Order: sequence, then structure tokens, then C-alpha cells
Amino acid sequence: MTIIQAIIIAIVEGLTEYLPISSTGHMILATSILGIEPDDFVKFFTINIQLGAILAVVVLYFKRFFKSFDFYLKLFISFFPAAILGILLSDKIDELLESPGTVAVMLLIGGVFLLFVDRFFNDKDKHLKTKVNNTNAFMIGLYQCIAMIPGVSRSAATIIGGLQQKLTRKTAAEYSFFLAVPTMFGATAKKILDFHDKKLNFFSHDRIFLLAIGNLVAFVVAMFAIKAFITFLNKYGFRLFGWYRIIVGGTILLLLGSDMSLSIV
Repeated sequence: MTIIQAIIIAIVEGLTEYLPISSTGHMILATSILGIEPDDFVKFFTINIQLGAILAVVVLYFKRFFKSFDFYLKLFISFFPAAILGILLSDKIDELLESPGTVAVMLLIGGVFLLFVDRFFNDKDKHLKTKVNNTNAFMIGLYQCIAMIPGVSRSAATIIGGLQQKLTRKTAAEYSFFLAVPTMFGATAKKILDFHDKKLNFFSHDRIFLLAIGNLVAFVVAMFAIKAFITFLNKYGFRLFGWYRIIVGGTILLLLGSDMSLSIV
């Protein structure tokens, strides 16, 4: 992996992590398009740079993370279902992560669903909530489990889960951001331990530099993406994201169906 490739993948991570379009799916596609061999270090890199995106949420919502114990209790309730399922299905999830076809199908299906989300959940309803209770937190956690399938999008699943629980768009989106912190940190920590058990050495000077650059770029890009997403979502809703997913997913399926390579190099 070159520095330019690392920067491109980090930009993709920062842009897509908090949008309802699947960051994991886009990074899988990005590595394929760039012609990067998905070896153990590349897999480690795509997981590790999520830490940069996590930090963006903590910095932007710094005060919320030091507000009360109840805040962390709700995050734990939401995080728990995915944590258990992730441990039980770890090997199967890893298999799916290497499948562009799975990503394409889920992008397409999710895109069709997003076209109608604004009709299903009207943000002008006066009875919508701006606070998350424990029941809401648990239900959102169940929705997050769906996002273990690459291409679904953790952000989309948890935001829709929040809307289904009668939260406003802004509240659902912000809670999705907060839930990303323990979820992504836990997933990253588990993968780091898995790679450590394999006794893989990813800490040469060149690789440390790539990891540092990747995390920095993901952090900066995610900061801008989060701010822009909240504004866009409140103003326009989900429809444009739905069409984007349909176009990307459909294009990938056409390429795969015609036996054309996704790689450009």
C-alpha cells in the first residue's frame, strides 16, 4: 500500500463512516478499485483508521461524553447485542467482508428502503422525542446487529432504528454517532487482538507512518462529514442517499455480472 492509496482509503472512511451508505462496503470497493491486495496489513489498516473517525465524534460532542453515567448506560445497552453477536459470528462476518457481491446487493436493497424512509417516519410529527430512554437504546442496538452484513451501513441501521423508536432525525443521527464510539472501538480492539494472536508485525516505520496518516485523514474528514450530514439530513432527508446506494450497488452488480474487474490498475 502506498501513501496515496492510504490517504484515499482514509478519505473514504472519514466521508462514509457516519453516512447511511456503508463505510465498510465503500472501503472494500475502494481497495478493489485501487488494485490493493487485501492482505493482513490492509485489513488491519481499514479497521485501525476507524479510531480516527471515532475521535472526531468525541471531539465534536466532547461535553456530551462527560455529562452523566446514564449516557454511558444507554450506550452499553445499545452496544451489548452487537458485541455478543459479533463474537459468535466473527468468522462468518470476516467471510462476508471479502465479498463485493454481498456489498452490492445490500447497497441496492438498503437504497430502495431509504427512498421511502422519509414517508415512513415524518420528522414533523409533534410527538417525536429528543431524548433516548433505555428501551429505545436496546431497540437501536438490535437494529445495529443488521449492519454486521457488509453494505448495510451501521449508520443507516441505527438511525432508522432511532426513527422507529419515535426519535427526531437529529436525535437519531446524533445517538448513532455516539453509539459508533464503543461499537467501533470494540470491533477495532478485537481485530487488533486477533492479529496479535497471529503474531503479525505491523509496526515497521513505514507501516506506522501509514497508520498515522490514515487516522489523521479519517479524523479530519469525519469532522466535516458529521457536521454536513446533520444539516443535510434535517433539510433533505434520506432520499438522495437512497438513490446513491442504488446507483453504486447496481453498477457493481453489472460489472460483476459481465465478469469485468473492479480493479483499475
